[in-house]
Amino acid sequence: MPTLSDLVARHTALDEADLDWLHSLVSDWQLLADLSFADLILWAPLLGEGGWIAIAQMRPTTGPTVYHDDIVGSVAVKGERQLIDTAWEERRICREGDPDWSTGVPVREETIPVRRSVEGGEGRFLGVIQRSTNLSSARTPSRLELTYLQSASDLAQMVAEGRFPFSGEEPILVRSPRVGDGLLRLDRAGRVTYASPNALSAYRRLGLHADLVGAELGRVTATLCYSDEPINEDLMIVASGRAAKETEVESGGTIVQLRAIPLIVGGGRIGALVLIRDVTELRRRERELMTKDATIREIHHRVKNNLQTVAALLRLQARRLQVPEGREALEEAVRRVGSIAIVHETLSHAPEEFVDFDEIADRVIAMTGEVSAAEAAVTPKRVGGFGVLPSLIATPLAMALTELLQNAVQHGRPKRLEVVVEPALDRLKVTVWDDGRGLPAGFDLEGSTSLGLQIVRTLVEGELSGRLAIQPRLEGGTEVTLSIPLPAA
Repeated sequence: MPTLSDLVARHTALDEADLDWLHSLVSDWQLLADLSFADLILWAPLLGEGGWIAIAQMRPTTGPTVYHDDIVGSVAVKGERQLIDTAWEERRICREGDPDWSTGVPVREETIPVRRSVEGGEGRFLGVIQRSTNLSSARTPSRLELTYLQSASDLAQMVAEGRFPFSGEEPILVRSPRVGDGLLRLDRAGRVTYASPNALSAYRRLGLHADLVGAELGRVTATLCYSDEPINEDLMIVASGRAAKETEVESGGTIVQLRAIPLIVGGGRIGALVLIRDVTELRRRERELMTKDATIREIHHRVKNNLQTVAALLRLQARRLQVPEGREALEEAVRRVGSIAIVHETLSHAPEEFVDFDEIADRVIAMTGEVSAAEAAVTPKRVGGFGVLPSLIATPLAMALTELLQNAVQHGRPKRLEVVVEPALDRLKVTVWDDGRGLPAGFDLEGSTSLGLQIVRTLVEGELSGRLAIQPRLEGGTEVTLSIPLPAA
């Protein structure tokens, strides 16, 4: 399905500022759909054709939908949808008298012109919102439904006047309170004129024993949450409905999120909506996860320290040995332990069990270059990027890369040594090549007795479920290819 940006760019004359306004609108128009108990379709004027194209759609969570199929991308010629034409031409909200039965269910249609506020001007009209209400389950509305509908009418008027969405405000978070979480309606003075059952329950959990209706929300909330400490200024702004902002309050172990939507109609503030959500359990789980993450990072840090201690002990033992073969074996062990320590050090700074492997690869390559300085005077080079990899892949891959580079330096004595990375969606291809002596005559990977190659093969084929191939290069030297499957994103 094409995106809103694609449809606007291909089919309309709207500019970048218009598109930003529409993005802000559709990021928050679930509020209007839920308060209206209605489907919303955003229509934009087609470029030079005098018709309309549907560029966005929203279904309500508070009532039945009218459109079970997606409308986005549909085109309507001029005259086909009279209410849209009228709202656009007359710059006003249009309401149809009789329900439309063309879809098999009674539907009430309304259209709302979308205006973008322009500083120092009257604004710019960008399109029309079609609001369609399924009347098949219509009944005598409750106090809650009447409040919802009145609030929806006020919001629709704000859209038509270019006052919603709120320009210059921070973007609304995905986890912001929704209409069904809890709703308060305030008058101009910040007093509660209606409290939904969910909103009242949230305040009961904060410690409220009196009724909310008629109370000044800012003062009541401050009394509940800030009796022994300075009052949060954001709380008073949000709870009075004076600005479109969010805040959280905590009392008695309960955490409640508040979001204010000032209602500004006809140039004046007539009140506000305050959406409320009890986020106690959500914050508790987030704190638990943060604690677990910190514990995991500390474990990685301690493992890294222990590995470095082991490497230091092996290095000390190697210096005491008089047998060259024994000293060389311990030095190889030091490098292997060091490559694992590099991964754990990176993980100790990462918020999740994923690491930027480019940093690890560069450190492994640098370590190989330092060791090879006296033997071959070669500086390995990386071409391409590994990107972010899970730790289950990073640790064995770092060890395999260490072994391959070290083998190339020790046995090939190359002048050039490169690690070429070719990432794909589901597989990572890594090629390590050099221009050194090449493979010995009759080389067979299956029958090789080299400990380094046996380790690489075990890591690649056993732990990473990948494939390993070693072959001579036409230009001279050796080429080793690793093909490693990546987990689905």
